[in-house]
Amino acid sequence: MDTVLSSVPSISPEELVARMGRADAPLLLDVRREGKFAESPLMLAAARRCAPEAVAALAAAGPAREVVVYCVYGHNVSADATALLRAAGWDARVLAGGIEGGEDGVDNAQDIVRWRSTPLPTLRKRADWGVSGEQASRWVTRERPKIDRIACPWLIRRFIDPRAEFFYVPTAQVFSEAARLKAVAYDLPGAPVTHEGQWCSFDGLLRAFEMEDPALDRLARIVRGADTGQLALEPQCAGLLAFSLGLSGLHSDDHAMLDAAMPLYDALYAWCASEARAVWLGTSPEGHDWRPQTITAGTAA
Repeated sequence: MDTVLSSVPSISPEELVARMGRADAPLLLDVRREGKFAESPLMLAAARRCAPEAVAALAAAGPAREVVVYCVYGHNVSADATALLRAAGWDARVLAGGIEGGEDGVDNAQDIVRWRSTPLPTLRKRADWGVSGEQASRWVTRERPKIDRIACPWLIRRFIDPRAEFFYVPTAQVFSEAARLKAVAYDLPGAPVTHEGQWCSFDGLLRAFEMEDPALDRLARIVRGADTGQLALEPQCAGLLAFSLGLSGLHSDDHAMLDAAMPLYDALYAWCASEARAVWLGTSPEGHDWRPQTITAGTAA
C-alpha cells in the first residue's frame, strides 16, 4: 500500500473543496468497492461512480482530463485507480484520506485531524430519482424559466450530477414527459421537487439530498427571495431577479438561457463562498467602493 500511495500525487480535502462547485472543477470519481459503495447512503457532491474493475475501460475510453479519485480511506483502491488513469494520460490525483478522512489506527493521527478539519460536501444518493452517480439523471420542468428553473439545474450540474439532462416543456406536458423520459419533474405543484410553504424548489433539492454548505444556504436565500418576491430576504435578491428577467428577454431558447446564466450563478456562488469563508475565519469579507484619493495615475498631457 505504501509503495503505491507514494507513487501517485494526492490532493487534500481543503484543496478539493476550493475547486468544487466551479465550472472548471475536476471530475470526481468514486471508486469504492461495490460493497462499500452500496452500504453507504452518501457520496461526494457531483461525484461519478466507477467500480474499481471498470477504471481501466474508463481510462481507455477517455477523453483524458483532470480527475480526483476517492475510495473509503484513500488507500489501495483509489491509489491503484489513480495510477491506471495517469498511465493513460489523465491528470489524476487521489483524495488524501478518502471520503472518511483517513482510517483510525492506520493513518497518521495528525493527518487524520488535518483531513477531517475540512468537511467534504456530500449528498444523499437518490436511486429513486436516478441519482447515484452511476448514470446521467434526467429532469423536466415548465418552459420559459426565470429563476428557480434555472437555479435548480445550476445546483444539479455543479453539486449533484454534472452529466444531468434537462428538458423544458409546456406545463400541461411535464408529468407525461417525466414518465416517458424517466425524468424527475420539478418546480410545479405535485412534482417531487417543488415549493413547500416558504421554501422554493432550490431549497427542496438541498433538503432532498441532505446537502450542507453555508455558501449554498446563502445562495438558497437569495434564490428564494428573488423567486417568491421576498426581495428583502437578502440584498442580492433584487439583482438576481433583474438579471434573470433580462436573460429571459434576451433568449427565446430555454437551454440558451440556461447556458448564459450558468456563469452568473457560478459567480454568485463564489461570492457566497467567500462571505462564508470570511465568517469562518473571523475576517472582513471583500468589499468594493470608490475612493478617488487612493487612485494614482500618470499626469495627463
